Amino acid sequence: MTESQRNTRARSLSTWGIAYSTETIDFKEIFGRPGPQILEIGFGMGETTAEMARSHPEWNLIGAEVYRAGVGALLSRIEKLGLTNIRIIEHDVVEILTHMIADESLDAVHIYFPDPWPKKRHHKRRLIQPAFIRLLLRKLKEGAIVHTATDWPDYAQQMLEVLTAESALANLAGSGFSERPDWRPLTKFESRGLRLGNPVADLIFKKTGQ
Repeated sequence: MTESQRNTRARSLSTWGIAYSTETIDFKEIFGRPGPQILEIGFGMGETTAEMARSHPEWNLIGAEVYRAGVGALLSRIEKLGLTNIRIIEHDVVEILTHMIADESLDAVHIYFPDPWPKKRHHKRRLIQPAFIRLLLRKLKEGAIVHTATDWPDYAQQMLEVLTAESALANLAGSGFSERPDWRPLTKFESRGLRLGNPVADLIFKKTGQ
């Protein structure tokens, strides 16, 4: 965590952050308006989240992240770009979903480049697992989107298998992987990886029922 990130976090988290609690949050009250309710899980350094908020001012974005450096970095982007449609919860996403997000309240969930835990013995720590997706499904409106992306081929396959196994989700690509949609910006890190030949898999599923 750089000194700049630390200072920005100390200065701005009270403005753009939501303290973790066991009370359900009201998006309309938090943002002061209605609008699509998007949960961004694990936003890293916030580059993608900030760009999506800038490009889609109608979205109400809540970013969940546990790493303070990333929180500080996104807060800096919020200040620099003058964004008003992002709020940050610095806490574990499972607890956030369990206690703070109302059932059938989300229009979309984005999970971009989650930790791949590359060693086989650590695969059980990966976020995209059946139990997590079942929890997520409870929080989605009918018609809501689950969008994941990864540059680890074996994790991409695991994501595909886990999401496909849920009868309440439909793969918008029919089967397999989707093309990167316009709403997900191409980051500098991803562009560099693509030049090096690292494939990126996008998976876009829609909730079709219970």
